[in-house]
Amino acid sequence: MPYMPTFVAPARFTDAAAALDQVKAIYQGGLSHLRESMLRFVAGEALPGRVRACYPFVRVHTHTVSRHTPPANAGLSYGFVAGPGRYETTLTRPDLFSRYYLDQFRLLLENHQVELEVGTSTQPIPIHFSFAENDHIEGTMSEDRRALMRDVFDLPDLGVMDDGIANGTFEARDGEAQPLSLFTAARVDYSLHRLRHYTGTAPEWFQNFVLFTNYQFYIDEFVRLGHEAMADENSEYIAFIEPGNVITRRRGLDAGTSETFAHLFDGSQGTAPPRLPQMPAYHLVREDYSGITMTNIGVGPANAKTITDHIAVLRPHAWMMLGHCAGLRNTQQLGDYVLAHAYVREDHVLDEELPLWVPIPALSEIQLALEKAVADITRYEGPDLKKIMRTGTVASTDNRNWELLPGNQPQRRFSQSRAVALDMESATIAANGFRFRVPYGTLLCVSDKPLHGEIKLPGMANHFYRERVEQHLRIGMRAIDILREEGSTRLHSRKLRSFAEVAFQ
Repeated sequence: MPYMPTFVAPARFTDAAAALDQVKAIYQGGLSHLRESMLRFVAGEALPGRVRACYPFVRVHTHTVSRHTPPANAGLSYGFVAGPGRYETTLTRPDLFSRYYLDQFRLLLENHQVELEVGTSTQPIPIHFSFAENDHIEGTMSEDRRALMRDVFDLPDLGVMDDGIANGTFEARDGEAQPLSLFTAARVDYSLHRLRHYTGTAPEWFQNFVLFTNYQFYIDEFVRLGHEAMADENSEYIAFIEPGNVITRRRGLDAGTSETFAHLFDGSQGTAPPRLPQMPAYHLVREDYSGITMTNIGVGPANAKTITDHIAVLRPHAWMMLGHCAGLRNTQQLGDYVLAHAYVREDHVLDEELPLWVPIPALSEIQLALEKAVADITRYEGPDLKKIMRTGTVASTDNRNWELLPGNQPQRRFSQSRAVALDMESATIAANGFRFRVPYGTLLCVSDKPLHGEIKLPGMANHFYRERVEQHLRIGMRAIDILREEGSTRLHSRKLRSFAEVAFQ
């Protein structure tokens, strides 16, 4: 028999906050059990059996297709199940997802007028996912002792972490509940740990609006603007976070100012890493998580897929790509903007998860926000705006030297697709946004025109970067301001929801 914490019987709730409290109690009880057992194991004790704790679950039963949707929930594309049946999901990190879970629970209760059932699932919490942020206690064990961990503790099981639900390929077995969420608890935990590794910052700092870039110049400018905001006592942002969880608080911010981010005042300032992680992230933090996270994903679709695979579990309101591209039209000038309204996917990293025949539509809310942001920052309007910004198809390739291929075959395909720009990341980010139901958009800046003899040269590139990076970044940040002002519920469009969609946003 496994050595487990005290069993918590399933309970039913008609109050979202009470249901969340039960989730927290089950989860914290399981974590305490695993951590205490791990400390004893590291100390060399023989434990009384296989150590196990399981994730909490939430479940709903519905018996009718009708819903009791209050006017406040009308028009939402989430918050309800597809039809009669039993639906459930496992849950993790209720401290991190407290607001999110509370909102999802509230919508289910209001829309279906049924009880929420909360209990302990049968899905084990892997021991690695129970460690606190800076715990590395397994590193103090001998090699032989570490080898015994598999016999004593549950380790991560990739079989319960696949993306079948998000990909639309999941089929419940006879007697199995339908999913409430795109991600199981183990899948979420896996991504939270990967985010720490790839970005050098804790998941707690990630904000609900995310900007991706493929050049460090944008990050340098974002860091400058972040510190500038922290020097302003009236800034809407309360902290700026850099890799290593290095915290800069807003000038004049006092203890007790932030309930959500009380750990801003716990004395920890973080430590800058000796070298930057693979995809460093920076966070302009707002009290309600509606700030801005910016990540340098580097060059190529593999990184673009990797980072969006993991940020998706945080359920952001939108992510957008701000980067450089090759202009494919002779009428374009260096420094012109390209607003993507369609994508040619020659990146190949998502072909198995999202077939090429699936269209990736432009989302009007994002498109309008980006177009308005370009007008606001550049002061161009109407026909003048079209002189510096083209709306069109963006092609993304996994071959950085596509122009050297013999026979001009890529050029022919790009011409047939009516592409106006080419990069290596934008289609991947948009496609994964579509796959994970995260609103997406792309605004690129033409940095070279290889088909017309204007290639990147050091002097020309440096001048271009100085001229355009700040403006481009400010456009992206202005677009987020516009989206925030319009409200996040409008962003989560029905365009991204399938026939029988999960209830959680």
